Amino acid sequence: MTTDPSRRRRQDRARGIADQAGGSIRGMIVKLVIVGIVDAIAVYAVFVLATFAEWGVLAIVVAVAILINWIYFSRRALPAKYLAPGVFFLALFQVFVLLYTGYVGFTNYGTGHNGSKDQAVNALMASALERVPDSPAYPVTVVESGGELGLLVTSPGGNALLGTAEDPLAAVDATFDGDRAVAADGWESLQFADVLERQGEVTDLSVAFSDDPGDGRLSTPDGSSAYRYTSTLDYDGDVITDTATGTVYEDIGTGAFTSDSGVELLPGWKVAVGFDNFVRAVSDSRLAGPLFYVTLWTFAFAAITVAATFAIGLFLAITFNHKRMRARRVYRSLLILPYAIPSFLSALVWAGMMNESFGFLNQVIFGGASIPWLTDPWMAKVSVLMVNIWLGFPYMFLVCTGALQSIPEELQEAATVDGAKPWQVFRLIKLPLLLVSIAPLLISSFAFNFNNFNVVYMLTHGGPRDSDAAIPVGHTDILISMVYKVAFTGQTRDYGLASAYTIIIFLIVAVIAALAFRRTKSLEELNG
Repeated sequence: MTTDPSRRRRQDRARGIADQAGGSIRGMIVKLVIVGIVDAIAVYAVFVLATFAEWGVLAIVVAVAILINWIYFSRRALPAKYLAPGVFFLALFQVFVLLYTGYVGFTNYGTGHNGSKDQAVNALMASALERVPDSPAYPVTVVESGGELGLLVTSPGGNALLGTAEDPLAAVDATFDGDRAVAADGWESLQFADVLERQGEVTDLSVAFSDDPGDGRLSTPDGSSAYRYTSTLDYDGDVITDTATGTVYEDIGTGAFTSDSGVELLPGWKVAVGFDNFVRAVSDSRLAGPLFYVTLWTFAFAAITVAATFAIGLFLAITFNHKRMRARRVYRSLLILPYAIPSFLSALVWAGMMNESFGFLNQVIFGGASIPWLTDPWMAKVSVLMVNIWLGFPYMFLVCTGALQSIPEELQEAATVDGAKPWQVFRLIKLPLLLVSIAPLLISSFAFNFNNFNVVYMLTHGGPRDSDAAIPVGHTDILISMVYKVAFTGQTRDYGLASAYTIIIFLIVAVIAALAFRRTKSLEELNG
């Protein structure tokens, strides 16, 4: 039974229309999901940024949200629909990070300098509080809202005032029990048992009496009565005077109130310092010394690792690429095992094996010896190199194996016929051809090992510690682990200095990569 051709065409047309409609519906659903997620994140970010008065960032968030909505609902922006997600995440995780790191590198951001000037003034005034003599007792009720504690205060005039650690006292409508305010709308009054349970938080709570820091603060020792405290520091514009000693501290533009003798009142605030962090990194003897030897060790670590892994990988690739070698697949599979295990896990395992007291190497391999693999400065360097080479040679083995197999056999046969010996064939034919294809990978491997944080930190934590250094740095630290320690460890964390170091590392790697790629281009022209 034959089908009417016109009927078949109608069926195909109907099926095509249905498929097109289904595709349009699916596409619209995808658009709505993407735009909905972006808009939800943008609305949340707008509320948070508005709370902290970050109007510049808020404007950028709104502009990005509007742009994405236009892209996905415009019929004229078809290519942008595919490019937008990649560009968005590139800007978020790469461009923004780079720009923000650069910005921080030109500030004094760090411990004691991580807020605004107003926040620093409030903190300084609060740190020097003393109870006002004959201060009246203010009846208070401890209240809570969203996990934040506040004091509901009854003034001598019978008015209800409420404040928190961040917000000064302000008049509120409250419920009174006799002459004491006991409840306020939107706040939960804590019972006596709750106050006892949170005694530490309650006694640490300090509420500003007004917007003027000089008016002092209220604190309660028992959760029922509060007393007024004023600071021994007198703030007047850009000058703070210590009324107890008479010392005057002025704002001289360095992000802290400073006396004539150079003593700073901390905390300070974040300000732009220009190139001071970069100058300090290379001119301050306490910082320049560690930076110099850490930089030398970083170059040595990266260069030795790349050279050793390449040599071992190439040797093994040539060996297991030989036709007479049996069970080559088995050996190749075994050799790539270190590459298949996450490097940070391998480093932790090696750290246990190299333990001086009960590690596998000392107790089993060396018969109970006490070799300081990780505690002696030079042995620790050797240990880090050994582990990193063990982790890196399988990658070079795979790369070299692929490169060798891509070299035509006819070249080797022709050279052999011409009387070339195996070493000459390798040096004059195989190695130049290998370098053309592998040189970019060697450059990337150098850049990777230049910033190989995992192995150094997991194996030795950068130790053993250099006790003579002014910053928390060890003998096996490379630049990136030193930056991590400057930024995130120790009692003093200097994000500005760490960002300056990061920029220096970036410039070093960029210059080396540019020179190496020029050399690679020369190899290509030579072998072309």
